[in-house]
Amino acid sequence: MPYQPTRRLALAAVAAAAFALPLTAPAAQPGLWDTYATLKQHTWVDLSHGYDDAIPHWKGFENAGRKTLYTVGKDGFQVDLYTHVGQWGTHVDPPVHFHEGLRPIDKIDVKEQLLPLVVLDIHEHAGRNPDYTVTLDDVKAWERRHGPVPAGAFVALRSDWSKRWPDQAKIQNADAQGVAHYPGWSKEVLTYLYETRHITASGHETTDTDPGIATSKDDYSLESYVLGTDHYQIELLANLDQVPEAGALVVVSFPKVVNGTGFPARVFAILP
Repeated sequence: MPYQPTRRLALAAVAAAAFALPLTAPAAQPGLWDTYATLKQHTWVDLSHGYDDAIPHWKGFENAGRKTLYTVGKDGFQVDLYTHVGQWGTHVDPPVHFHEGLRPIDKIDVKEQLLPLVVLDIHEHAGRNPDYTVTLDDVKAWERRHGPVPAGAFVALRSDWSKRWPDQAKIQNADAQGVAHYPGWSKEVLTYLYETRHITASGHETTDTDPGIATSKDDYSLESYVLGTDHYQIELLANLDQVPEAGALVVVSFPKVVNGTGFPARVFAILP
């Protein structure tokens, strides 16, 4: 077949286009790498207390233990044996902690561990009245400023009680009769958040969901309510004073303990 001019022109156009391409075109960032690069530029805040043998804990628990089994000098590596209750330090309480048949730790889906973070700030109230419990008016005031609490959120109660860490006596704040005085949640707020706003989880800086006066009477009805909705909570959070009321993300991490009823957690926020 004779070589046609139109074909010759088409080949020439292809060749010209090829030479016009840069020799090393920049590679597009695949998947979520651009998102990660962006998040790295934000401020990250650790919301966890450090693990130690005798940190503040619920009144019924013994101190944790730590025993060195192997050392670098003798064995070339170090291994420690840790013994502690599941509810030690900053920790997760799964639903099975209070309710047989509900989810243990290993059944909490990973999609429940990266969430929008809502902070309800009651620290000024708690500073004046250590028995203060968060009210629905407090939540409504937050919503007037920021809009409805988003479905699927993690809601943290800021009382600044974590600033008393690591003094067990100051955290319990007991009077001469042994009655503890520290702030907590209220049933009306928890019901609104879980049943109307459909949040995923909640957390606080104190050792208990319920206020100190209630726990002094062994009343843990508010914690029982939260876990009874088949949601988890985090206790003994820290540094909520460094996090905005709205707009941040929270990452809640803990080991995948089969049939686990509680375990120390590492929690951190990524600020907007």
